[in-house]
Amino acid sequence: MKYKRYIQPGGTYFFTVVTYKRRKIFQDDEAILLFMKSVKHVRKNRPFEIPAYCICPNHIHMIWTLPENDGGFPTRWRLIKSYFSKNWGQAHQKASTLSRENKNEQMVWQRRYWEHYIRDEDDLNKHIEYIFYNPVKHGHVDSPSKWKYSSFLDYVEKGLYPVDWGMKMDTEYFQDIGSE
Repeated sequence: MKYKRYIQPGGTYFFTVVTYKRRKIFQDDEAILLFMKSVKHVRKNRPFEIPAYCICPNHIHMIWTLPENDGGFPTRWRLIKSYFSKNWGQAHQKASTLSRENKNEQMVWQRRYWEHYIRDEDDLNKHIEYIFYNPVKHGHVDSPSKWKYSSFLDYVEKGLYPVDWGMKMDTEYFQDIGSE
């Protein structure tokens, strides 16, 4: 059965993208900078807004808002993953020499990713908070403000969240969100 994605031009989406076999590629600044460079590279020709993001060692959460009359997020993800893989492979020869069975692919990403169409403001806010809380959920830090690979501090700087938000959260709040 072929998976059919819901495409809504101008839509806002929550994404989870996972590394192949959950390898902790994003535990160093070099990989994170290259990922952000990959996103920037693609946004030059295929713009989109990023209301929130979090980069964890083995997965990434992002929310994107696409331009009006444009629903092409699958192409954007393909280009981002490809740009990252190509450049990561050149920089890390050993990591890139593995290949999937009968395919000449670098083993950097899981082939698929999770997407969720954001239905309304409440849905958006829940997914933003899920993203911000994710590094705490996975035990990387005890507060979202301590995770530097997230847009949480941008929200704090704008006065949208207090710096101590998420230190003592009930994780039941997030049980129906995300694939992580």
